[in-house]
Amino acid sequence: MSFGDGLKTIVVATDLHGQCEATLEYASKLARAYGARIVLAHGADPLDYAAVESLPGRLLRKLSDPAREVLDKLRADLLRAGIHSHSEIRQGTVAEMLVDVARQYEAGLIVIGTEGREGAGPVVVGAITEQLVRLAPCPVMAVAADWNAGPHRPTPGGPVLLAIERNEAAAAAAAAAWSLAETFQRPLFLLHVRTAAEVIGFLNPCATRMEDFGIRRTGKVVVHCLVKDGNPADAVEQAIAQHHPSILVAGVKRASHTPGPHGTAFALLARSRVPVLCVPPERVPARRELETAVGAEA
Repeated sequence: MSFGDGLKTIVVATDLHGQCEATLEYASKLARAYGARIVLAHGADPLDYAAVESLPGRLLRKLSDPAREVLDKLRADLLRAGIHSHSEIRQGTVAEMLVDVARQYEAGLIVIGTEGREGAGPVVVGAITEQLVRLAPCPVMAVAADWNAGPHRPTPGGPVLLAIERNEAAAAAAAAAWSLAETFQRPLFLLHVRTAAEVIGFLNPCATRMEDFGIRRTGKVVVHCLVKDGNPADAVEQAIAQHHPSILVAGVKRASHTPGPHGTAFALLARSRVPVLCVPPERVPARRELETAVGAEA
């Protein structure tokens, strides 16, 4: 199933503090372009509580009324924009709650907001988002609220940037990036960060690998290839600063083999100046597989 064919339902993580404005803006643009509905999902604030099980029962009951008021207002705003929506208030850890909602509604995308790079927010929310990316049955888009407003707002009409990496999610990520570029009529920039062996051999990945990822130069999408050396996260950050894309697309493995508690996906989520669309492999492993993979990183 292609990215566009699967994008009939978008799950959007919401909060009670107005920090989902940027998240909803991007989700709404995608919903209008692909004819999708939006499911507004609310749980505990990940910056205040690591797990909803730690909340006293009386506080949980108090949370539901203001949450319902906020969700009702958001639904009314979406309806005025011509977008059908539904809302869900769930208990459970943030990542598990969003995964459960996405599975129930057979969502093609989950959109979650982060707080950018200020304070402790990126560490907590970035870790939750990374866990969500590993567990989710569909692509996950992370939108940094403070990095997608004011002077940091992505350039209107900016290209789609695809970070190419040879892994099991590469084909799905390339298909998603192509779909976005074609749907929104944007150029597609392919970024390949060369390995040490490729640098020594003076290899140009653009000359041989574009078709390996199912990308062919056609009249529908203008394709440019970028080659950089060094740390992948640093190279992506440099490419964003130079080319001002509207979105970054990256294929994400179910389990990270990077030493330490976090993989490259976390670095991209924590440092990107633009929304990051993390695309998992098309095959969805069993839940026990996923839990084992995530647990191995902890």
